[in-house]
Amino acid sequence: MAPPSKSYTHRAILAAGHSLSTKIENPLLSADTRATIRAIEALGSTITEDDGLSITGFHDHPSLPSDVIDCANSGTTMRLLIATAALVDGTTTLIGDESLSSRPQGELLDAIIQLGGEATSIENNGSAPLAIKGPIKGGSVSVPGNISSQFITSLLMAGGVTEAGIDITITSELKSKPYVDITIEILQSFGIETHATENGYRVPGGQSYSSHNPVYKVPGDFSSMSYLLAAGALASDNGVVVTGAQPTSQGDAAIVDILSNMGADIHWDLSKETITVTKSTLSGATIDVGNTPDLLPTIAILGATATGKTTIVNCSHVRYKETDRVSAMSEELQKLGVKTKEQSDKLTIYGSNSPLIGAKLNGRGDHRIVMSLSILGLISSGAIQISGAEHVAVSYPEFFQVLKSLGAEIKGDQ
Repeated sequence: MAPPSKSYTHRAILAAGHSLSTKIENPLLSADTRATIRAIEALGSTITEDDGLSITGFHDHPSLPSDVIDCANSGTTMRLLIATAALVDGTTTLIGDESLSSRPQGELLDAIIQLGGEATSIENNGSAPLAIKGPIKGGSVSVPGNISSQFITSLLMAGGVTEAGIDITITSELKSKPYVDITIEILQSFGIETHATENGYRVPGGQSYSSHNPVYKVPGDFSSMSYLLAAGALASDNGVVVTGAQPTSQGDAAIVDILSNMGADIHWDLSKETITVTKSTLSGATIDVGNTPDLLPTIAILGATATGKTTIVNCSHVRYKETDRVSAMSEELQKLGVKTKEQSDKLTIYGSNSPLIGAKLNGRGDHRIVMSLSILGLISSGAIQISGAEHVAVSYPEFFQVLKSLGAEIKGDQ
């Protein structure tokens, strides 16, 4: 079964927080999404876990938190929250762990200032901890699109309940656009109107969140699904069948075409919402991850086992995640005997004649690095030891249990 989507869960929780009463079915309950749950509760919502999430919202009027809001390791929580915090009459302080406190937020803070709010990086480095003061009334704003699409998502989710709405001009190439499409899809589900413009997006003001259907069901997550599909393509003679593969706006559904183009025996039955993949001989390819940054670790491990050269391009923005995932995958694959070449916006993996030896690897405190490298343990000549296995709790808490169910031998604390 596909794990629930982290991206949809975060956004659905925030949208439900703005609404009156919503039941979210099939939410991902992980370290990251629980950070969003705590944040929305701090802004005045009441949330109960009962075979899903039952949320009584603050109905477009978030309250001033009584304490700082700790976003832990969740960049999505912090970025989505910045614009919502700017709706509050007063100052909201957002903090995070060491990793989150190194991630860039400055351009979104500048956007809040452009809208008449106050937004400060307390340590004057463009990163958390942050102090956000509102209320903003809306207006026009310019933001770059090449650092994080979450900046646009944050503004879209807050803009509809401002007085004037928000006109967003995107000043550089928009990376990870499918994540904005997810946001727009969820906003529509909760009654918020948005429009694409020539240079960005507009969300009219004076709107109110009200779910057309008081029950919202979260679809499966293709980012997390990619590890299961990779496991099938690399190691499963009998095939792996992933259920719950519902077509959505997720850009990471591209993993199906990527695997197919590399030669995998893979089939997506859209009517049954299942994907079946069997062990295959893969060939290298050139793959653009401009819209699918979370797939880079998965593509890198596929390239490590493919014949020929795999080149991952348009990936500079993937350096601004929980860790620099471009460098992380390049360096960790080298420990396994794989030749790689890292450039600012490109990662090349030379899979031909690359012996996958056993090694001790550094998971870099990054859930996606840990999960992708774990898959290579299914086919390496020796055991792979990965530090930081506990970080899979960020997005896929059951990952190792699922891997065991597929026949993997796993030892140690997960």
